Amino acid sequence: MPNRPIRALTLFIFAAVLSTGMRAQSTGAAKPDADRGIDKAAAYYHAALGHLYAELAGAYGGRGEFLSKAIDSYKAAMKADPTSAYLAESLADLYLQSGQIRSAVTEFEEAVRRNPDDVNSRRILGRFYTARIREGQQARVNEDMLRRALEQYKKISEKVPQDVENWLMLGRLYKASQNSAEAEKAFKKALELDKENEDAMAGLAMVYTDLGDTAGASQMLKRVAEKNPNLRTLTALAGTYEQMREYKLAAETYKRALDLNTGNTDLRRAYAQALFAAEDYEKAKTEFETILGEDASDLLSNLRLSQIYRQKKDFARAREFAKKARELDPNNLEIRYNEISLLEAEGKTHDAINTLKEVLAGMPKRPDSASERSNRVILLERLGYLYRSVEQTPQAVQAFREIGELDPDVGGRAAAQIIDVLRAGKNFAEAEKEAEAAMKKFPSDRTVKVMYANVLADSRKFNEAVGVLKSLFDGKSDRETHLAIAQIHEKAKNYKEMAAAIDEAEKLSKTNEEKEGIFFIRGAMYERSKRHDLAEAEFRKALAIDANNPAALNYLGYMLADRNVRLNEALEMIKKAVDADPHNSAYLDSLGWVYFRLGRLDEAEEYLKRSLERSSKDPTVHDHLGDVYAAQGKLKDAVEQYEISLREWNANAPSDIDTVETAKVQKKLDQTKVRVARGEGGDKVKKN
Repeated sequence: MPNRPIRALTLFIFAAVLSTGMRAQSTGAAKPDADRGIDKAAAYYHAALGHLYAELAGAYGGRGEFLSKAIDSYKAAMKADPTSAYLAESLADLYLQSGQIRSAVTEFEEAVRRNPDDVNSRRILGRFYTARIREGQQARVNEDMLRRALEQYKKISEKVPQDVENWLMLGRLYKASQNSAEAEKAFKKALELDKENEDAMAGLAMVYTDLGDTAGASQMLKRVAEKNPNLRTLTALAGTYEQMREYKLAAETYKRALDLNTGNTDLRRAYAQALFAAEDYEKAKTEFETILGEDASDLLSNLRLSQIYRQKKDFARAREFAKKARELDPNNLEIRYNEISLLEAEGKTHDAINTLKEVLAGMPKRPDSASERSNRVILLERLGYLYRSVEQTPQAVQAFREIGELDPDVGGRAAAQIIDVLRAGKNFAEAEKEAEAAMKKFPSDRTVKVMYANVLADSRKFNEAVGVLKSLFDGKSDRETHLAIAQIHEKAKNYKEMAAAIDEAEKLSKTNEEKEGIFFIRGAMYERSKRHDLAEAEFRKALAIDANNPAALNYLGYMLADRNVRLNEALEMIKKAVDADPHNSAYLDSLGWVYFRLGRLDEAEEYLKRSLERSSKDPTVHDHLGDVYAAQGKLKDAVEQYEISLREWNANAPSDIDTVETAKVQKKLDQTKVRVARGEGGDKVKKN
């Protein structure tokens, strides 16, 4: 029988296979079929005929006459047995296959209008509306179709309260509408009616995950697997874990399935992919290598092995597998994207830009399909970030501007990125113009509002900025709003209010990752307010969650180096951060600075220069390099760096100009100029 489109179209609601067996549905008190006008024999006959015509339609490429006969047969079957949910589902599927949706919707809406108790017409309408929930550009949720589908299934639950499948669909639809409370009720009702229903358990697990109840989610998922640990249940469970982004649990579950089906290459591939997503690269590498041992032309294995070796910084091996993947599929976009990531990881940013431009040149500038348009948006966004990383501000702005022109649905995000690029390039006047224009064009866009608040804060309009952010409180993204407000207070050096905002964000932090972020920003706050012991305690909390957090390692290491204490410990932490992100200008600056504190001036100079290659507008790095040159006796070079540092300080946004730091740099500049005037220094390096 042809594949049922509704199966694919409703996967977004919940990744469970819809049961399609012919179930007896309770419609109230039991009555003899004849009393209810039901002719089971006729219904069976017409349904079998409909099934036959549907098979013929599939065999002959969807021939219209066969589909029409199949539809008529199922209608006759429904007339003979108006209580059968299976017949309604089959008829709805046929309409979806035939493309006669508009006329069918009109027909069944009229049927419901004439007879509001016509449950099967409601079932068919519900299926039609559900199939249209994900339509249009980038398959965004059609809120109107979602509302209409919910309407029908709610009515069915009132008319047929014992219909388990209907409660399951209600749960999925409520979840799609982000109404976790009603979704939970619906799935629980399904479980009341069928205590061992796997779909209901899995649905509840997803809802519990949304609510942050990981214990409840795990309990439900385990019940599913323990109840029936076969290939179907284990792969469905693993798929659910993947949707929850619990990749480690997904991998463990796929492994259980693989142990039951050791020769299943598709299952091994899914297991390897879950390991990769869980960042268990060693085990993933072993599994992908096993697959390649059986089939050297396996595209995914070659691609993933390239990515794994890139993560391990074994660039030669990464390039070897990237080349094999490219030979297997020269035009595969993910493979080309991996090549760009590999060049970027090697520090060859300009080569990455050129490769990305080459890929974009091979694509239509105005793609017709939503998927091609989405791919171009992703690539343009990456191009914008790459241009920004090498301080090519006009080119970055152009890339992001093209995104807004290409896909109006992401216009707000693109506008916010343009504003941020201009701010990073210290073009604050242009950033302000863009921000004001974006607010007029996208007045309700959250990202635009956050960026506009930052622009206001750049000009020291702190109260106005906080007011803009407070308008974003909606009960859904309040944690992020509190953190954005905290950053505004940080710019204002209002640490009391910053602490209060962080505390509010912490109350809304559920996961370890979220708590880790809270500890980091609070540590930064304490460091800025010179409460170094408290700052270190917060950074240690973050590192207790993730000992390899490069941002926390770098910040704590730099803080120690800046205070000239525990330098060897600081060096080890910063080196770990640089190993994790070897092209990060802030980490390179920290490493240069700790080498300076240790008196290792040549190494300090090397890393500070590398930092400036990535971020030439950072006044602190120029100041640090000036100190290195002064210590080396290169006084004229030191003067040049101090002058650049002052120039960059003064080019900062008004809120970012630190008069204390600029006074220190000015003093060093004046003193070094006096030394130059006295004839000190020269090209010789002082011996330590």
